[in-house]
Amino acid sequence: MSTSARPSDDPVIEYLRIGLAFDRLEEGFVDAFTGDPALRVEARNAPRPDPVDLAVRARALLARLPDGLPDDRAEFIGSHLRALECSARKFAGEDIGFVDEVRAYFDVDIAPADEETYRQTHADLAVALGVPGATGDALAAEYQRYRRAEEIPAELTEPLIAAFASSLRDVVRAEFPLPAAETVQFDVVSDKPWSGFNYYLGDYRSNVAVNTDLPQHLSGLPGLIAHEAYPGHHTEHCRKEQKLVGTGQLEHQIFLVNTPQCLMAEGLADHALAAAMSTAWHEWAAEIYADFGLRFDAEKARAVSRATAGLLTVRQDAALLLHDRHADEDSVAAFLQRWLLVNPDRARQQLRFLTSPLWRAYISTYVEGYQLLDRWLDAADESRLTRFGRLLDEPLTPAVLRRELSI
Repeated sequence: MSTSARPSDDPVIEYLRIGLAFDRLEEGFVDAFTGDPALRVEARNAPRPDPVDLAVRARALLARLPDGLPDDRAEFIGSHLRALECSARKFAGEDIGFVDEVRAYFDVDIAPADEETYRQTHADLAVALGVPGATGDALAAEYQRYRRAEEIPAELTEPLIAAFASSLRDVVRAEFPLPAAETVQFDVVSDKPWSGFNYYLGDYRSNVAVNTDLPQHLSGLPGLIAHEAYPGHHTEHCRKEQKLVGTGQLEHQIFLVNTPQCLMAEGLADHALAAAMSTAWHEWAAEIYADFGLRFDAEKARAVSRATAGLLTVRQDAALLLHDRHADEDSVAAFLQRWLLVNPDRARQQLRFLTSPLWRAYISTYVEGYQLLDRWLDAADESRLTRFGRLLDEPLTPAVLRRELSI
């Protein structure tokens, strides 16, 4: 066993070392690391790890816990070690069922939704679009016309990103103080399987990449900025660096793909816009768009958004169809087109995410994360924004939220 693979006496350092080793198996597995640079260098200079050995190390550390740690910290690290152990077995070539894989990664159980929900959603959407009774190709054509009318001119994408980020930053900083030095740099990119991505650099700095492979839409851009920056991923990273890492909880120096913290983070980020601006965000967005000479029909956008909420689970169902029922990609693309009413290009872009070796299970973080956090945010007397602050500041996990919901 190499020196870098010897278990550390400190369980948190051993956890960080195990996590960092996964980036040698799949670049990008470590979404963010803000800890001791020497640990990163050690991982990069070591031989490529054997995934079987990584699974053994994860199980060994899990068996050691709590190893002197408080129960809540040991529970947090333990849930992530179970996810890493599953990832290591996948990298080693073990055949793990897709539902079991998602359960190990994100601590949730998934199952297909009832397609009758999608039929009713289509009926509600037809009403919202002003074509009651429209179905199938007629509804898809009307929805795609609506989406095309919502496309943002390419030359306005970057200035609108800056405008929305500035406005949201002011709102968020008034409720959740951030260090004066915190910054977000936005970059427009292409040829990616996602619409936006936050690269947290540490020291309260993020780079946010916005993908322009497909057009940005009036009703979608504000949520994207809230999701990636204020009060979404960037804000969460900053607050946890302040309040958790700053008080010695060094396990939060690393953020790993396909772990429970991803489900929490994506659920948080998908609730970010409504938490910051409430359901009146459409009117706020309309005012900003008007400054750029764009008309945004806030009332219609709200109606369409409410109608399409019933389609949240379609992409998870597509993942189950692909990876659990082993349908071919053309069938899955057709499923996405049918229920999401998207054109072939959009369906293929979504399929690209579902077929990525690293991201294939990740769609469940958005679906299950949104639903779990939605129930939890509603289950309190305090305001949603105040309760949202706990998500930003505390090391919550799906298991913790489920326990609180059962009380």
